[in-house]
Amino acid sequence: MTQIYTEKPHFIFDALQKRFPDAHCELDYNTPFELLIATILSAQCTDERVNLVTASLFAKANTPDAIIALGAMELENKIHSLGLFHNKAKNILLTCKVLVEEFEGQVPEDIDSLRKLPGVGRKTANVVVSNAFGIPALAVDTHVFRVAHRLGIAQGKTPEKVEEELMDVFPRERWSLVHHLLIFHGRRICIARKPLCEECPVTRVCQVYQEQSS
Repeated sequence: MTQIYTEKPHFIFDALQKRFPDAHCELDYNTPFELLIATILSAQCTDERVNLVTASLFAKANTPDAIIALGAMELENKIHSLGLFHNKAKNILLTCKVLVEEFEGQVPEDIDSLRKLPGVGRKTANVVVSNAFGIPALAVDTHVFRVAHRLGIAQGKTPEKVEEELMDVFPRERWSLVHHLLIFHGRRICIARKPLCEECPVTRVCQVYQEQSS
């Protein structure tokens, strides 16, 4: 790794932190369990819409036992406005049963245990351990994947590969915040269809911008 490449991630981190000093998880939650359910529901859906749904859902049921007591039909009715609600409800109920039967109703703090839960992939597990338990992790969603490629700090073809690359170039203690900074940047400036390059604080090191400007 060259010295130039080593300095680039640090510039990106500092510039984005200055631009988005309040970067944080935008899902509303009060407990690790609420964050786990909200993250499962967020697949192919905006955080804003998830927050509207979970406000009502968690007011009635915000523990594994309470979700199980709702049953499939009522849970589906509660989350019906979200995409893939049938599969999400199925996975949530199965996850709640596993939590009750194997983890005494508590959300495990390690990624491997979380990934054994139905509907919980690596991204969801990373989000939960990072935000609920303060364990450094770097979840790669569509925004992180897109921004990392555009900036040229990752070239992996899969979220897992991009995660590995980003963890290599950013210090472990910055992983969780890097995740939030790249998401904020991807949602507000480096948007999918037409990025707002004129508002971007990192164009001078952005691979795509430099290629288009040359």
